[in-house]
Amino acid sequence: MASPFRSADDLLKLYAEYHRDRRNISTHLVGVPLIVFAIGVLLARPSFDVAGLPLTPAWAVFALGTAWYLTRGQLALGIAVSAATGLLFAAGQPLAADGTAGWLGWGVGLFAIGWLIQFVGHYYEGRKPAFADDIVGLLVGPMFVVLEMLAALGLFKGLMADIERHAGPTHLRDLAHPATR
Repeated sequence: MASPFRSADDLLKLYAEYHRDRRNISTHLVGVPLIVFAIGVLLARPSFDVAGLPLTPAWAVFALGTAWYLTRGQLALGIAVSAATGLLFAAGQPLAADGTAGWLGWGVGLFAIGWLIQFVGHYYEGRKPAFADDIVGLLVGPMFVVLEMLAALGLFKGLMADIERHAGPTHLRDLAHPATR
């Protein structure tokens, strides 16, 4: 495994190599947020009262993730992905109050659905997920999704151009033929 402390630019270029089929990217726009939300649900227990605020393992993971995203050299993107993660974690916290069956049902169920969607996307891609070669891909996934969403709004044009120069343009793979990678 390579260092997890590479720049966002390098990490996103490598991640994009595994995500060029537009159907795969589309599945990631649904699957990755579902997985992040599910992690927020699953890590919402136990909850400790700290100065009147509920502190859960989710918020410890959020703090560590935010520190990582903010130090990858793309501050605006780091802020955006941290905000998105925080919103998904916050939205998942109330599901932990549904009792153990509800908490686990929502958390495990949404986690499994999110991964199922991811694997359907990689069927279209014809390539294994990026994390199979580099576990850091699990952190890069949310950054990639947020970047894709912001790029659709016309933001981060330079970074997107660098990624496409490195990984190639997006396409729709002909499923009747094997993947070329």
